[in-house]
Formats: sequence, C-alpha cells, structure tokens
Amino acid sequence: MIAFIPLYAYFKKVPVYESFVDGAKDGFSTAIGIIPHLVGMMVAISVFRASGAMDFLVDLAAPAVRWLHIPPEVLPLGFLRPLTGTGSLAFTTELIKTYGPDSMIGRIASTIQGSTDTTLYVLTVYFGAVGIRNGRYALKVGLFSDMVGFFAAIFVCLLLF
Repeated sequence: MIAFIPLYAYFKKVPVYESFVDGAKDGFSTAIGIIPHLVGMMVAISVFRASGAMDFLVDLAAPAVRWLHIPPEVLPLGFLRPLTGTGSLAFTTELIKTYGPDSMIGRIASTIQGSTDTTLYVLTVYFGAVGIRNGRYALKVGLFSDMVGFFAAIFVCLLLF
C-alpha cells in the first residue's frame, strides 16, 4: 500500500509531494484548532475523578453489580473508558497488575478495553475539528454502544471463563 498509492498517483499525473505537503499544512491547522477541545475534555476528566464523583458512582452501583455477579472492581473502567483511552488503559493495567492477567477481573477488564471506545474523546476531537456543534444523537448512540459493549464483555467473559 505504501508503494502502491504514490505510484498510482504518479501514473495519474498527481503531484504526489505537493499534495502531501498541502495535506500536512491542513493537518497542522486542524491540530491547532482542536487543542482547546482537548484541554476542555482533560479538565472535565480531572474534575470528574478529583471531585470524587467517580468513586460516588462506583459505590452507588456496587450492590447492584454484585447482585448481577459482576466484579465491582471493573466498574470504574465502565465510567472511564468513554472518557479517556489513556486513563482507562492505566486503570486496566493496574487491575491486571493487582489481580493477574488470567483472573476473571483481568480478563473482563481486557475485554472491556477492546469492546468499548473513548466516545467523549472521539466526539470532542472529531466534532471539534470539523466544527460540529450539535452532536446529541452521536453522543447518545456512542454512550449506549459503550454500555452495551461493557455488559457484553462481562457476559462473554462470565460465559466463557
């Protein structure tokens, strides 16, 4: 693919290098444009965690998830994953380090990590980059799919392991 695309462009008489440089210029301006959105998202995540809101939500939901035979240790991952990829990966790493990769908690955390997405981060970056202001349906669908992925990951792990 790396060789095919430039060769194809060359035979189609497309100025390959100039097109690359123009795209790089656009990419740089896009990166500068999304910085305020990224900063806002990172501040919101920090406030969410530092305020104790995440711990409050986990403590509130813990009895219900225990009743469903879901390890409450993976609950923070359900709240973190839609917000931040790096934060959820760090939390998953900590769970694996604490409980082991072959434990049920380690398997569930790994499966959740692969079955869900960083919805709010994606919406912030991509919608901010192209100037979309009204993303309410994308937000609802994204968060719903994260919830489905979270519970499906748990169900599959409990079923298979």
